[in-house]
Amino acid sequence: MSGAKTGNRLGDYLRARRGLVTPAQAGLPSGGNRRVPGLRREEVALLAGISPDYYLRLERGRDKNPSPQVLDSLARVLRLDDVERTYLLGLAAARPRAPRRKRPEHVPARVHELLAHLQLPAFVEGRAFDVLAANRMAVALSPRLRPGHNRLRSLLLDPEEQSFHQDWPKATADFVAALRTTIGDDTDNPRFVELVGELALASQRFRTLWARHDIRPLDGGTTTVHHPVVGELRLHRDKLPVEDVILVVYYPDKDSESDEKLRLLAALPHPEPTGTTPDTPADAPPPANP
Repeated sequence: MSGAKTGNRLGDYLRARRGLVTPAQAGLPSGGNRRVPGLRREEVALLAGISPDYYLRLERGRDKNPSPQVLDSLARVLRLDDVERTYLLGLAAARPRAPRRKRPEHVPARVHELLAHLQLPAFVEGRAFDVLAANRMAVALSPRLRPGHNRLRSLLLDPEEQSFHQDWPKATADFVAALRTTIGDDTDNPRFVELVGELALASQRFRTLWARHDIRPLDGGTTTVHHPVVGELRLHRDKLPVEDVILVVYYPDKDSESDEKLRLLAALPHPEPTGTTPDTPADAPPPANP
């Protein structure tokens, strides 16, 4: 996988993260002829209290068993938060694993029934942000939530997404970080390989964000979008795991302006979404967006 499948994930992560810490953030003078955007290897080693030679071995994959104390020191120097620190510890503890048997992503029949009854935008996504099923309100909110689309691909490659999201740069950063979190050590998954490879070729924004090695789960939250018909909508997002897939529901504050606009949107005619049926597992990669 371009940028994901590598024999030295620990070294790649350390190298990417030190490039994001400025000398000023680390309490070091920033003058001089610096050829790297962040910290030098010897500066990380000095601040972490380890030898430069040992840190070099870590980055080059020649030492894959650093102690928790060393990793904690590196996490402090690299300004990692709790999620990123846990990820770093996991990289150091990773061991070769047997190939996993691929399980089809299946939308249970009861979830299709639930989608049909919900009067809020709701859809089901897979681990790679493929839309597997959706209700009419989801498609009314955005045609890019129609089954067969990929949310990250749409976000990065569909020009309409930049005007749809109030904060498109943050949305793209959150999604790419979430994809890397989801992939974890499942780097040989064919769907992940395909998606990362496609986006790495097609999107400079993706290449830039992927190189940062950001780690962040994309859970519930609040977002503001600009709908072409009803205007600005402030919506909360909840993500609920159902077996091997995720049910995503968007909803406004009760009796808010966004609530009124969403009811207006629901009253407009919209075609029913098409996609997987309750009896058909969503086990094949979806087609590219038209």
